Amino acid sequence: MTTSAFGIAQTRIAYISVSDAELTASFCDGGYVSVPLSRYPRLLYATPAERSGWRLLDGGRGIRWDALDEDISVAGLLAGRHSGESAASLNRWLAARGQ
Repeated sequence: MTTSAFGIAQTRIAYISVSDAELTASFCDGGYVSVPLSRYPRLLYATPAERSGWRLLDGGRGIRWDALDEDISVAGLLAGRHSGESAASLNRWLAARGQ
């Protein structure tokens, strides 16, 4: 899998799996990346059912969890970006969930 700007623009997700500890994205070119859920707190605190409720966006250029209001792009995954959510926002979200 290439990581050039052109390569990232062409990379598409084929499938993802989410465990209690990590998110693994499998790409159409056969590559994959696994990242810790600690990068995405909403996924970390989600139930297994919520984690499985994902859909691909824009032909596989991103992932969306409607129930969690979480979006992750291929570019973000490959760049190692963490969620941009503030601690205050996460705390409000957790409080609304009773966590």
